[in-house]
Amino acid sequence: MASGALPSLPVLTFRKNLTVNDMTKEPSKDEKTSIKAVPTEEPYSGNDEKINLSYVDSDTFVGDVYEDLRVIDLGDDGKERPIVTANDWSLRLISLEDDPTLPVWTLRLWFLSIGLSCFGAVLSEIFAFRPQTVYVSQLFLQTAAFILGKIMEELLPGPLNPRFPTQNNAFWRFINPGRFNIKEHVGIVIMSAAATHGALAINIFAADDLFYNVTMNPAIAIFTLLGSQLLGYGLGGMMRGFLVYPTSMVFPNLIPTIQMFDVLHRGHDNQLQKKRVKFFWTLFIIIFFWQWIPEYFAPLLTGLSVFCLARKNSAWVTRIFGGAAGNEGLGLFSLCFDWNYVGSGGSAYGALFQPIQTQLSLYTGVLICIISFCAVYANNVWNARNFPFLSQLLFFENGTEYDQTLILNDDFTLNEDKLAVVGLPWYTATQTVSKIGASLSFGATITHIIVWHGKELWGALLAARAGTVEDAHYEKMKARSIVYKEVPFWWYTAMFVASMAISIATNYTGDSELPWWAFFISVGFATFFLPIISALYAILCFVPGTEDVARMLGAALVPGRPRANMYFTLYAYNSTEQGRSMTRDLKMGQYTKLPPRVTFTMQCLGAVIGALLNYLIMKIVIASNREILLSVQGTNVWSGAAIQSFNSDAISWGALAKQLYSPSGRYGIVPISILIGLAVPIPFWLLHRKWPRARFDSIITPMITVEIGYLAGGINSSVFNTFLLCIFSQFFIRKYHPRWFRKYNFLLSAALDGGTEVMVFVYSFAVGGAGGRVVDFPNWALNPVGNPDYCKRLT
Repeated sequence: MASGALPSLPVLTFRKNLTVNDMTKEPSKDEKTSIKAVPTEEPYSGNDEKINLSYVDSDTFVGDVYEDLRVIDLGDDGKERPIVTANDWSLRLISLEDDPTLPVWTLRLWFLSIGLSCFGAVLSEIFAFRPQTVYVSQLFLQTAAFILGKIMEELLPGPLNPRFPTQNNAFWRFINPGRFNIKEHVGIVIMSAAATHGALAINIFAADDLFYNVTMNPAIAIFTLLGSQLLGYGLGGMMRGFLVYPTSMVFPNLIPTIQMFDVLHRGHDNQLQKKRVKFFWTLFIIIFFWQWIPEYFAPLLTGLSVFCLARKNSAWVTRIFGGAAGNEGLGLFSLCFDWNYVGSGGSAYGALFQPIQTQLSLYTGVLICIISFCAVYANNVWNARNFPFLSQLLFFENGTEYDQTLILNDDFTLNEDKLAVVGLPWYTATQTVSKIGASLSFGATITHIIVWHGKELWGALLAARAGTVEDAHYEKMKARSIVYKEVPFWWYTAMFVASMAISIATNYTGDSELPWWAFFISVGFATFFLPIISALYAILCFVPGTEDVARMLGAALVPGRPRANMYFTLYAYNSTEQGRSMTRDLKMGQYTKLPPRVTFTMQCLGAVIGALLNYLIMKIVIASNREILLSVQGTNVWSGAAIQSFNSDAISWGALAKQLYSPSGRYGIVPISILIGLAVPIPFWLLHRKWPRARFDSIITPMITVEIGYLAGGINSSVFNTFLLCIFSQFFIRKYHPRWFRKYNFLLSAALDGGTEVMVFVYSFAVGGAGGRVVDFPNWALNPVGNPDYCKRLT
C-alpha cells in the first residue's frame, strides 16, 4: 500500500489499548494507572482501527490540539512526533470534544445559512468569470458566519441574554438560546458552502448564450440545475459508509476548517488556546490589509520577475518567465506576493495542508509541464507558432479565432459539407499537451487506486456493509444515536431517483439532444468513478479529473452533437464532483459531531439556493460583458476563459471527435494516452515490491501526469512561491517543529485564506467591477500599462 495513503504508514498504538467505544466514557482508575506513557509504532495491518486515548496524567483525558504536552503526541525518544498516519490526522489535529445538548435548529442557523448561501452563490458566480478561477472558501464563510452569529447572540432577546432577557420557553430559546455554538456554525458553513459550489450546468447555459445565441426557458434551466446538482448528492450519500466513516478517509483540506471551528468555540478559558485565537485574528487582519497592495495598488507584486524586468521586449522571456496576467506565460521563478494565488483559494490544493508526497508529485508534473510546453512551441508541433502560446479557444490554421457556427446546422449538429469548406479547428499546442496529461492521469488513476488502495477500499466497503466501521469520531456519534439520528439510506436513494427523473424530463423539454439511454450511461459513469475520485481526494488530497474522459465517452455514444456532449458531461462529470462534495461535508459533520440529519438538510437546501442564484448572476454578467467574455485575454477583472474552454471541448469532442481524435486524427494521441496512462503506475509498484524502503510508493503518478497541463491558462506567477512554502511547511516545520505544526500550521492556512477571501469580496464590489463599475488605480511603477510584470504583451 502506498505511503501516499495516509493510513499505510506506521500507526500509533499503545501498550494499553482502549477500543473506540471507550472514548464515550471516563476510564476506570485501573485503566488510568495502567496506561504506558511511551507509544510504540507497529506496521499498519489494514484492518486494525482500534484507537487509544491516552492521558496526560492519571486524572485527565488527552488534551486538545492547543495543549503543549500530550502522551499521544510523543515518540519513543520522548519528543513530539511528526504528523504521519491517518490516526495522527484524526486524533492529534482534531478535537474529540462534544456536547450533545447544544441547540442546532435556531433562528441564527436559518437566518445566517440562507443569507450566506445567497451571498456565497452570488460571489462564486462572479468569481467564475475572473481571469484566474478563485473559489469562495469555506474559511471565508466561516469567518462571516462567526462574526454575524456573535452579533445575533448579543442583539437578539433570549433567556440567557443579560441585555435583553426573556422568558425561558421554546420560542425564545429558538430566537436566542445563548452562546453561538459550534454546531450552529458548522450547519451554516455546510449550507453556504454547498450554495457556492458552482453548477456545471451554468457553463452550458453560458456557452449557449455566448456562442450559439440560444436562450433556454428559465423554468427548464432551473430544473436542469436542480436535477444535475442533487443527483451526485444522492450517490455520495449512498456511499458514505466506506467513503466517509473510516479513519483512513482523512480529507486533509478540511483540517484548517476544523481547527478554525476549534479555536473559535473551544477552550477559551485556556491560556494556550487564547494564544491561538490571538495568532489567528492577528494574521487574518494583517493579510486583509496587505492584499490591497498586490490586488489593487501594486499589481507588479502579483508576479515579480527579474527576467521580465531585464528583457521587457522578449517574447520568449514572456512565455517562460511571465505569469502575472491571464494566459501570459509559465511564471518560472516569479515571486508572487499575492496570497490570493499563493494560498489555496478555497480549492483542494494548498501548500500548508496538502501532504508533502502529493505536493512533490505535483511539482514534478509542473516541471515536466514547463519543459513540454516550451518544447512543443519551439519545435512548432501542431503548428504551435500560428497560435497564442496559452489559450483556451479554437483557431483556424492561420491563427484567427474559429467560428464553430460555420460548420453546424440550425439544430447544432455537424454539417459535413460546411466542414469540408471551413476546415477543422486547431487547439494551441499547450492546450493539447494539457489534454494529453489529463488522459494519462485518468488511466493512471484507475491503476493507482487498484494497486495501492484496492484492498483498503474493499475492506472499508465490507466493513460498512457489516456495520463494523471503527473510527473515533464516528463511534462517539454512534454511541449517542438517540441524539444523533442517522439519515436513512432510503433518503439518499429517493433523492437519487427523483433527480434522475427531473433530469430525464428536462433533457427532452430543453432539447439537449441527449438520448435517454446515453443519460443512463452517464449516470453509470459517475456511479463507477465516484468511489475512486472521492477516495483519492480523502486520502491524498488529490482530485483526479474525469471531465475530458466523460467527453470522450459522450462523443463515442452520441457523435456529431456538441450540445448533447455538454449534457453527457454534465451528468457524468458533475455528478462525481457533487458526490465528492457531499462526502467532504459529511466528514466535516462527523469531525464536529453535527447531527447527520442537519448535515443532510443543509447540503440539499444550499445546493438548491446556489443553483437558482448562479443562473441569475450568469445572465447579468453575460448581458453586461459579452464582448470581453468572447475575447482571448479578457481584462484583469473579467474573463470568459472557462466558458471558452468548455465550449471548445464541446465542439472538438461533440461535433468533431471522429475527425480530430481518431487514431489517425490530428489529436489521436489524446484518447490513446488513457491506455498509456493505465501502465504508468506499474513500474513504480514493481520497484516498490522489489525495494520497499526506496519510497517508490510515494510517487503519485496520477498527480504527476495531470500536472503536465497545470500551467495551460490563468495566472501562473505563484508556482515557485507555493513550492518553497510546501518545503518549509510540510517538510521543515512538520519534521523539525512538530508541536508548532500541530498547533499553528493549519490555523495559519485558515487565517491567511480567510482574510484574503474577505478582502477579495470587498475589492470585487468596491472597485473590481462586481458592482457594475470598475475603478482602476492610476498607472505608476508598480501598476504599469500592459502586463503587470513588465513582460512583453503577446496578445
